Amino acid sequence: MSTLPDQVTIEPVAALAGLADLPGDKSVSHRALLLSAYSEGTSTITGLSSGDDVMATATIVGQLGADLHVDGTTVTVVGGRSRLRPSPTALDCGNSGTGIRLLMGFVAGIPGHHVLVGDVSLSSRPMDRVATPLRLMGASVDGIGDRVCAPISIDGGPLRGIEYHVPVASAQVKSAILLAALWAEGPTTVVEGVATRPNTEEMIAQAGGSVEVEHSDERSAITVRPGRLDAVDWQVPSDPSQAAFFVVAGLLAGAGELSCRNLYGDATRVGFLTVLERMGGAVSRRHEPTGLLDVSSSSSSLHGTVVHASEIPSLDEVPILAVAAAAASGTTRFVDVAELRIKESDRFARTIDLVCRLGAAASAEGDDLVIHGLGTASRFNSFSFDAEHDHRMAMSAAIAGLVGAGATISGFATVAGWRPPQAAPHVTVALVISVIFIPGVIMAASHAHQTWLHLCLLRMITIIHKKTYSIH
Repeated sequence: MSTLPDQVTIEPVAALAGLADLPGDKSVSHRALLLSAYSEGTSTITGLSSGDDVMATATIVGQLGADLHVDGTTVTVVGGRSRLRPSPTALDCGNSGTGIRLLMGFVAGIPGHHVLVGDVSLSSRPMDRVATPLRLMGASVDGIGDRVCAPISIDGGPLRGIEYHVPVASAQVKSAILLAALWAEGPTTVVEGVATRPNTEEMIAQAGGSVEVEHSDERSAITVRPGRLDAVDWQVPSDPSQAAFFVVAGLLAGAGELSCRNLYGDATRVGFLTVLERMGGAVSRRHEPTGLLDVSSSSSSLHGTVVHASEIPSLDEVPILAVAAAAASGTTRFVDVAELRIKESDRFARTIDLVCRLGAAASAEGDDLVIHGLGTASRFNSFSFDAEHDHRMAMSAAIAGLVGAGATISGFATVAGWRPPQAAPHVTVALVISVIFIPGVIMAASHAHQTWLHLCLLRMITIIHKKTYSIH
């Protein structure tokens, strides 16, 4: 696993301009590895996320019997159902909630005994919402306590198809069931009241699987039938939930424009863009012929709005949207976001804490998060913040410090889960940003500085005197 300093210092900047270097989408990366392991033959994955979370899943796929080879930016996986078997050692998912939940469904159909473990943070998170439907399918699933926390023991074997109505919108729960459905006898249908990201069903279909999707105003129903999948050459798009940090940075900075390219553009993944546009943000979208999305954002005066949980089903972007709300004029209300309380940290409480440290007002009204903004990021306080090893909280705080008055952030090491360092983790973000973003200063960062910039998703192409300088 990658090692990062647990405390970093962010210096503020007056302007931001450039192209964000985004990692491969984590959701697609996890699924590409698992489906490649299941599929018959040799699959390739280009653009796989290199963060610790996805690397943990890659290691586990190898433990289960698939053959993995890495050649530069391309990963080759030789898979097939007959290759897959239980691992004699525990499957360590690290800090990845996506990894452990998807793997619970995936291994439920592999005959034998499986043990899934994680770090301290992951071991505190409930897995009962996945265990319940898997038990209905015939799997034996045990964990710690009624909420089924890790370590998780699963006895895999014959499964039966079910129709399951997901009580709370969750792409991870849906995906665990659909992955288990590949092994089951008969069709399995997952019914959602709110449509969640469709990566799993799209990718199963792309691999030749039997998938039927029905949408109405009231629900979505996804049916998967068991059977063979064929090897695929997967192209992993850029991660829209990571792009959200830089879209907001572009809106809140005093000047400049930031761009993000090649994003997975499904509406369930880019709802945050609609929210920011409704707040008055200058956001430009361009759809590529490939179906991927390019987005640019520039300095804007934002105003408050009402954000419903259905607009951002995963709630992943709420912390950075809360930073935008803190800089907006008026009141922003996030409606029905109780699920924030059971993410990597209690993101409900941590987001309130972060907004208040910026100098804005935030409070909980039942399951709603209410923020009264300051009108501009230039009014943010300089602040210290404990991200509690939640990477979305850490990056949201980093962006707030960057566009505001600076910040010191602890619990930052978890950022390696989605963007690992390449070297020199002792260098502070503050030093790098001060070199890169002061207008008129030609970049002279050392290689050590460059690698630290890379890890924080702040490796950009900066325009200075109409010349482009790129950090590699």
